[in-house]
Amino acid sequence: MKMTFLSGMLAGATLMGTTALAQDTLTAVHAFPETLIYTQSFLEFVDKVNAAGEGVVQIEVRGGPEAIGMFQQPDAVRDGIVDMVYTPGSFYAGTVPEKDAMVASNLTAVDTRANGGTDLMNAIHQEKMGVYYLGWFDSGVSYNLWTRDEPTFDADGNLDVQGLKLRGNAVYNAFFTNYLGAQVIDLPTGDVYSALQRGVVDATGWTQIGLIDLKWNEFLNYRIEPNFFSTDLGVIVNLEKWNSLSDEARQILQDVAIQHEADSVAALAEKREADFAALAEGGMKVVSLEGEAKANYLAAARDKTWERMRGLMAESPQGDANYDALIKLYYDPAKDK
Repeated sequence: MKMTFLSGMLAGATLMGTTALAQDTLTAVHAFPETLIYTQSFLEFVDKVNAAGEGVVQIEVRGGPEAIGMFQQPDAVRDGIVDMVYTPGSFYAGTVPEKDAMVASNLTAVDTRANGGTDLMNAIHQEKMGVYYLGWFDSGVSYNLWTRDEPTFDADGNLDVQGLKLRGNAVYNAFFTNYLGAQVIDLPTGDVYSALQRGVVDATGWTQIGLIDLKWNEFLNYRIEPNFFSTDLGVIVNLEKWNSLSDEARQILQDVAIQHEADSVAALAEKREADFAALAEGGMKVVSLEGEAKANYLAAARDKTWERMRGLMAESPQGDANYDALIKLYYDPAKDK
């Protein structure tokens, strides 16, 4: 009996030790192909977590849109098919329209992490989607409108989009259609190269970096200034999975995410300057709106996006009570003066 009791004690201790030392693993996918700069940024984050979390927490990347379609990925993480997704908030805007606060933001993730904006965005994600908003990565990068042919302007200096075959998507369609009056052709990122090649579209909105990675500069010859919007790329984690992690694992993931928010702002600012220089060397020309036309263009990009956000928020059971707080936390009027 003594031997049986002792054996049981030893087995229990062994089991407890194994449980205490168990390593948490999260599966992950990313929205864009691995060659794109944004995906590379996410993979750098994964490497940082796996180095800092050795023996505690690891991220296992399952692939990109070839593994799970880019537009299906947000539902996949919500439903627990995969634990983590790196994706634009715009891909799940129907569920969390509040992500438009990031689209129209003139701040970076460093700013919104400090002022409480990210905490509010996380709380909204948990309530509305059942996911934990881990971090807003690759912020501080804006968008431009890029065209094949030299853009034209009306008598007041406003951009004339008549006849333009403009590729659109959920990020900027409110601006393109409601203000510019453009007829857009919605296409996923992976289809744009062939659409440009075949002449299906001859203009697109895109971020300040990545055009060369996608090889769209083979067809696009003009960048229209001013730049507008902000990227809304972030990492979301299935909430049940997040809550199941050890305290140490959650702390490592959050600490590394906060550091990567700052690191990616600095890294992509350098990348933007390098891309602009390379594009200019390749013959890319810059055309700028001026004066009142410029001011109206920027205001419309922001206001139409906020208008869309408020309308969609109002339709949800939670309503638009967070609207004013989101504007305050994600937009600084002083930065536009």
